[in-house]
Amino acid sequence: MVILCAAGRPGGPAPLQMAERLLIVDDEEEIRELLENYLGSYGFEVEAVADGRAMREALKTARYDLVLLDLGLPGEDGLTLARELRNDSQLGIVIVTGRGQPVDRIIGLEIGADDYVAKPFELRELLARVRSVLRRLKAAAPNAAAAPAAAPGRHDLLVFEGWQLDLAARSLSRPDGEPVVLTTGEFELLSIFARHPNRALSRDELMDFIHRREAGPFDRSIDVQVGRLRRKIERDPARPEMIKSVRGVGYQFTPRVSPG
Repeated sequence: MVILCAAGRPGGPAPLQMAERLLIVDDEEEIRELLENYLGSYGFEVEAVADGRAMREALKTARYDLVLLDLGLPGEDGLTLARELRNDSQLGIVIVTGRGQPVDRIIGLEIGADDYVAKPFELRELLARVRSVLRRLKAAAPNAAAAPAAAPGRHDLLVFEGWQLDLAARSLSRPDGEPVVLTTGEFELLSIFARHPNRALSRDELMDFIHRREAGPFDRSIDVQVGRLRRKIERDPARPEMIKSVRGVGYQFTPRVSPG
């Protein structure tokens, strides 16, 4: 049995006016009930299911903002389900699992999960992670088509090597104008690089910018996100020219960046 560290909710925040919908996928009934009650007490609309089949049925009948997904599910691997969920770029995915091995975390992030929490965990920490992902998703909601035309010298439009990064619309376009789909984590990382060009940024700095916490000794989530981003913007991801590794430090974004 996995024991989660729960904290009381004295003087907690008022429920959200428009409740975000969460779907919990975990085969342990005790955990489903605990998370459903705890997150529900903070104003979320929560549904909990035990496996991938029930997850798919729930997704057919309702729209969810975020899925908390266990990896060790009966009959179907959670990583396969995470890959399936990632087909919807607007859906938040937080992997919540007893698999604490770095390789599971890396694979989960590589297939597009927004965050990864290992059991046992503090319920307050899980709540903070859920809220952080939802904030990023909400900020990413406006799409490029709905965004107003760029005004000359806009500081929320950054241009590098012909690429256009629209911070307001949270969109990226290739030099030929073709849009590039980024996950929330990839967009956050690229926007940090573009705001700090030609500066060597450590993994701790990048982790603090994105998640407001330092990278742990075995935390490779920044490396995973950099690898995903390179595959989308570099001519040759194996020989990156824009996002370069700086030995002993972290990464450096080398293009000249100017307002659009």
